[in-house]
Amino acid sequence: MAPISVKSVLISESVDPRCRTVLEENGIRVTEKQNMTKDALMAEIRDYDGLVVRSATKVTADVINAADNLKIIGRAGTGVDNVDVVAATRKGIIVMNTPSGNTISAAELTCALLMSLSRQVDLFSEMCLKKKVTFWFFMGAELYGKVLGIVGLGRIGKEVASRMQSFGMRTIGYDPITPPEVSASWGVEQMQLEQLWPQCDYITVHTPLMPSTVGLLNDESFAKCKKGVKVVNCARGGIIDEDALLRALESGQCGGAGLDVFVEEPPKNRPLVDHPNVISCPHLGASTKEAQARCGEDIALQIVDMVKGKNLVGAVNAQVLANTFCQESHQLIKLGEAVGAVLKSCTASKKPFSIQITTQGDCMKSSTGYLTSAVLVGLLNHESGFCPNLINVLSLAQESGIMVNQTHCAPDGAADGVCRVEIVADGISYKASGSVQGGVPVLLELSDSVFRQPVPLTGNLLLFKAPASPQLLSSVAGLLATEGVEIESFSAPIDRTGDLWYCVGVSSLLRDLGALKTSVKEAAQVTL
Repeated sequence: MAPISVKSVLISESVDPRCRTVLEENGIRVTEKQNMTKDALMAEIRDYDGLVVRSATKVTADVINAADNLKIIGRAGTGVDNVDVVAATRKGIIVMNTPSGNTISAAELTCALLMSLSRQVDLFSEMCLKKKVTFWFFMGAELYGKVLGIVGLGRIGKEVASRMQSFGMRTIGYDPITPPEVSASWGVEQMQLEQLWPQCDYITVHTPLMPSTVGLLNDESFAKCKKGVKVVNCARGGIIDEDALLRALESGQCGGAGLDVFVEEPPKNRPLVDHPNVISCPHLGASTKEAQARCGEDIALQIVDMVKGKNLVGAVNAQVLANTFCQESHQLIKLGEAVGAVLKSCTASKKPFSIQITTQGDCMKSSTGYLTSAVLVGLLNHESGFCPNLINVLSLAQESGIMVNQTHCAPDGAADGVCRVEIVADGISYKASGSVQGGVPVLLELSDSVFRQPVPLTGNLLLFKAPASPQLLSSVAGLLATEGVEIESFSAPIDRTGDLWYCVGVSSLLRDLGALKTSVKEAAQVTL
């Protein structure tokens, strides 16, 4: 990926001082302003390339649309619930979190709540202070030999499993992404939720909040659990249905709950918070000195690495950039954008309906994703209302009704390291293929016209379609001279029959392509 210029960053919340230090040590100007209103943030953010937040700042679509220069939103923490990722993506802004910064702290709090539930530490502490019980009344349960169900086997789920196994707990889990053989290597047997619910003495959830996880634990799933099951949520409020949880607590189906997160924070569901079998915390998962120091430094280092073009860690909406941190990828991105721009010029008056991008050859295997985006950037650039980049261009294409397909195939004879693109516009197919040769993007073929010599995709190019003729070049040269345009290079196709595409390097673009209509059937021009 070509380095992204980030010269100024606004930090809108209290983060570890190391965050500012790292950014400033790398030449980035930092301003810290806390507790801003939405209107104040919208007015302030216009002048910055980057924004660093924790969880209090609500980075809404209004804030994002007010940010004229914003390129990166850094969340010093794991979740990005407070950031409108869709709006940021549409504007081509990278949203980044610190995926491992608070892992240990969140895992340790989860374990603390599991242990507190087993021994009812908070309840008995309160009763002891009020001198309501004698020692023989204190009766808890051991964790040893019990079954812990872990829903979500990412970084935090893995750390919880490791720690609770040391108590002699059997750990089972569910995760639609982590392969079963991976979780098995750290002692967690995976199964479907329908199998998991009835086996668990304790359940802890560690998933993001998304439509598929809202209310994951509800009346129906509680009914499938063991009577007296205890649950912990240190992930996101709403994963456990709060009303269903309260009903399960009141019926005894749920024997206790440890909650660090709620649907509304501070929590307004007082009957749940005040229930004697509920341990409530005010969202403390990342509230340790170590986690805050780690998250603050991590987000700064991640921004610096991105700016320097080293790598991209924690980008939640820019997976396409993952393989773009090498010189070869920069050249391929230029190739894709150039091929897209060439096809755009050929279809200037037509609306693209579908586009097929095919990468060919082993050296292109990991580039299909970002090459597809690069071609679309070239194709959609300068469209009314569009500011496409590799981050937002797929969603912009979808909004425009363009069907995008991408494939990779093995090399065909000598064709290795080739990008082939076909566009269908107004029922007509346009094709182009290109590659990188000697570090320079070149055009190999245009709509079945294979050029004798690869055409460097740079400078001012005039493309025209005409029947092969000995007088063609002189005729076109004369028309160009009349318009004050000089020919700098000429590329002809190998074939000499039928209507063919030619490419001419010119000193400047024609004011009006109609000047060529007496000699050619179609014409296009582009500056690369």
